[in-house]
Amino acid sequence: MHKPLYRRRHFNWTLLALAGWGFVTPALATAQQRILVVGDSLSAEYGLPRGTGWVALLQQQLAQEKRAVDVVNASISGETTSGGRSRLAALLQKHQPTHVVIELGGNDALRGLPLKMTQDNLLAMTRQAQEAKAQVLILGMQMPPNYGPDMAKQFEAVYAQVAKSQKAALVPFFLKGIGDDPDPLKWFQADRIHPNEAAQARMLANVWPALKKLLK
Repeated sequence: MHKPLYRRRHFNWTLLALAGWGFVTPALATAQQRILVVGDSLSAEYGLPRGTGWVALLQQQLAQEKRAVDVVNASISGETTSGGRSRLAALLQKHQPTHVVIELGGNDALRGLPLKMTQDNLLAMTRQAQEAKAQVLILGMQMPPNYGPDMAKQFEAVYAQVAKSQKAALVPFFLKGIGDDPDPLKWFQADRIHPNEAAQARMLANVWPALKKLLK
């Protein structure tokens, strides 16, 4: 009768000790949910001061709302859906997330990769995360206007089709209010590709309503 109680107390003490030694943050020790963000430069703070990207702002908002949620940002600048797919299994095993945010596909479009490949990769990632008991949120992207309306429409539909087929949550356009602003240059860095620091709060505002519905 006393052994389970002893074990539970010992486990809690160990976590607190690890937190004190710097191996585990206090939030990690008490977090009941974990969000894994798998994205590209839009989520990896490319060209931004550390801690100012939308993922960092998400962690701040969760802390302000006193939600026991840990955020792991596994985004890499230049990442494609193929790269994300190849990394996902190890990330799921290591972090054991309750939620996975997939923010990929933009680099596929810029490189002219086949839409079918992008769709297959997103589909595989969504299924893999769901099989690991994680809820999935897909962040949709759009092609620049110079690619033509037909290609842009097909690319946008990829995200909707994957989300619908797997019953995953979807943000139709991650850069809404930024990329489609009448004066979009004010939201981008000098390269006109990567959102600037001022755009990060808008990016979070696009993600948060959908993500909040998935959190306990």
